[in-house]
Amino acid sequence: MSNISAAQVKELREKTGLGLMDCKKALEGSDGDLDLAIEELRKTSGIKASKKSGRSAADGLIGIKTFEGQSFMVEINCETDFVARDDSFISFTQDVLESLSSSPDKSLEDLLADGVEEKREKLVQKLGENIVVRRVAKSDRDADLSGVYLHSNNKIGTIISLKGGNQEVAKDIAMHAAATDPMAISSSDIPQAVIDKEREIYKAQSEETGKPADIVEKMIEGKIKKFVSEVSLTEQDFVKDPSINISSLLKDNNASIVGFVRFEVGEGIEVEKVDFASEVMSQVKS
Repeated sequence: MSNISAAQVKELREKTGLGLMDCKKALEGSDGDLDLAIEELRKTSGIKASKKSGRSAADGLIGIKTFEGQSFMVEINCETDFVARDDSFISFTQDVLESLSSSPDKSLEDLLADGVEEKREKLVQKLGENIVVRRVAKSDRDADLSGVYLHSNNKIGTIISLKGGNQEVAKDIAMHAAATDPMAISSSDIPQAVIDKEREIYKAQSEETGKPADIVEKMIEGKIKKFVSEVSLTEQDFVKDPSINISSLLKDNNASIVGFVRFEVGEGIEVEKVDFASEVMSQVKS
């Protein structure tokens, strides 16, 4: 059967952690039956039971490196913190980072095709967990310099790209962004849809007070203004000196932010929640 969709291959790959071609062949051999394909891969590739291999890979590490003036960051995911602390997993994270920094123009897909995917597959077999090279990031090439910060747990990392300024300021702002998790560089960068959604929530909350409409509108606008200042990097109070904000820090150092990236391991990944009591009971009944 050759009528196998990319979505089917992607789903099987996420469940097993195996390569695209292996997953495609298994699906073709099972006429598109996902469960049969998993069983076949268990026989031929030694993967773990499908329940384990289908778990969410929401743990892992962030890796950061600055090379020849440009900064690079990767997020590699696994299922458990135990594997995230394994030397071979840490080594693989550094290998991906090296591949990225030595070929800065390559996309994640290019890196996977250029040897990273093969290493990942071998690591899956060795450690018995689903492992995902989730995303990569680079500092802005138009910047004069970049600053990086990697938290001590290796699970939060940031890159800040500056015009002007100096290395100390760039590093300070990178550390600040790691702590505060801003949504955008400035208020003008926040999507209108996000502001409209917040306004809708604040309106519902304020109307319950029973106050006059003009007062309610002022309350809403006050909350919107506070929200924007809290999620805009340049408007946030500087964590090392709350008496100034990031905008003032930049102005004092003749600098401007042209880009920032913040990674936190597992953010946005839906984690499968297992009710172990129900699972045991179902097995007893069966």
